[in-house]
Amino acid sequence: MNIHKLSVRHSRIPHLRAGAVERVISAFRSVSGDEGVSVGSAVREQHGNVVVFPWSVEEVSALAKICHHHQLPMIPFGTGTGLEGGVGALKGGVCFSLRRMDQVLDLHQEDFDVTVEPGVTRKGLNSYLRDTGLWFPVDPGADASLCGMAATSASGTNAVHYGTMRENVLNLEVVLADGTVLHTAGKGRRPRKTSAGYNLTNLFVGSEGTLGIITKATLRLYGIPESMVSAVCSFPSVQSAVDSIVQILKAGVAIARIEFLDDVMINACNRFNNLSYEVTPTLFLEFHGSSKSMQEQVSITEEITRDNGGSDFAWAEDEETRGRLWKARHDAWYAALALRPECKAYSTDVCVPISRLPQIIVETKEDLIRNNITGPIAGHVGDGNFHCLIVLDPNDPDEVQRVHSFTERLARRALVMDGTCTGEHGIGLGERALLREEVGPLAIEVMLGLKATLDPKNLMNPGKVL
Repeated sequence: MNIHKLSVRHSRIPHLRAGAVERVISAFRSVSGDEGVSVGSAVREQHGNVVVFPWSVEEVSALAKICHHHQLPMIPFGTGTGLEGGVGALKGGVCFSLRRMDQVLDLHQEDFDVTVEPGVTRKGLNSYLRDTGLWFPVDPGADASLCGMAATSASGTNAVHYGTMRENVLNLEVVLADGTVLHTAGKGRRPRKTSAGYNLTNLFVGSEGTLGIITKATLRLYGIPESMVSAVCSFPSVQSAVDSIVQILKAGVAIARIEFLDDVMINACNRFNNLSYEVTPTLFLEFHGSSKSMQEQVSITEEITRDNGGSDFAWAEDEETRGRLWKARHDAWYAALALRPECKAYSTDVCVPISRLPQIIVETKEDLIRNNITGPIAGHVGDGNFHCLIVLDPNDPDEVQRVHSFTERLARRALVMDGTCTGEHGIGLGERALLREEVGPLAIEVMLGLKATLDPKNLMNPGKVL
């Protein structure tokens, strides 16, 4: 993992002969209008050399053809909430800001699916769906672009029950490097399942803009649960907390979220929010289902946690009380930052088989202490994914190096335990070497072959993933 991506700088524009820059910008303006093209210094500092703001897939395609002809790199941009440097213009080029394409299209309530443009965010879609009885449950925390979430294969707190973006995307419309428009499952198709040909949809889910620009996504929707119940429970050790998780899942409890905070994180949350949770490893749980089933599910869970040494089990059904119970988890990032004001935070993202969680968390905590690193732990432990929310001074070279070394040790620790260096954030800039270690040279060669077929000039978000 590359902690130095905290301060990524953009390169200069790729060289074009005299007058060529003006001709390219003029061509962009002929497609998107004067207001749809920006070359201002403030914009370029953030996004590259030129930023275009297309209104439609036709404009994206036309702009891509211009870039392809002039061999200009293309960087898709949604809301900028990614954590792995995926939108940095490493080789200059053209940023495609897709925020104007913000329409919810083709809602099929009876089929539980919807098609959205890339400017539609997770919260925006659920607001649109408010009166339909449906919702989209994949929740990475930030109000991210849904097409951006597809591009990074995002997940979050609800993945243990509803799956990740990879399980919830039915079809994608993608503009390829040469401006060709591809529909990964066939134009307009939205079956709940298919075994027709290669799974091109999942090829682009997680591709991080390196294979094409996602301009539409068709997503699964779910009925809003009749009832939601939240619970919190403290444990004497990480092992006892994980044992409870495994037994809860084996019991078939309708668990929608299982979140873990270690003692350091709980202490930070107590201080930040003036709470009084016991400073021990703690689970935050949420159950979705019918009102009739909730009492039984909570009772089973309480019994399991008690058998594993859990204490202070508290649960709530009304929204206000549930919000109070979950406040510590919701504010974990800000609570971690408050441990060292004026510093920056960086999140790791390893994921391991659930049975290996106690070992990796204990070893990671020992590593943090040994190297004097502030890194409270929080995670979506129902699927083995956890984050060290590292707080550091980016102006202290020694600390930056210690954190950099720590993150590499953590990732390799996860790989030794049959896990992955990234559960939900993506590869981006910092995990490329670790990706090769994770999947092996042959898999990398296959990926490079796919990249060369779809983007032979290496124009799509160059320098990322591979």
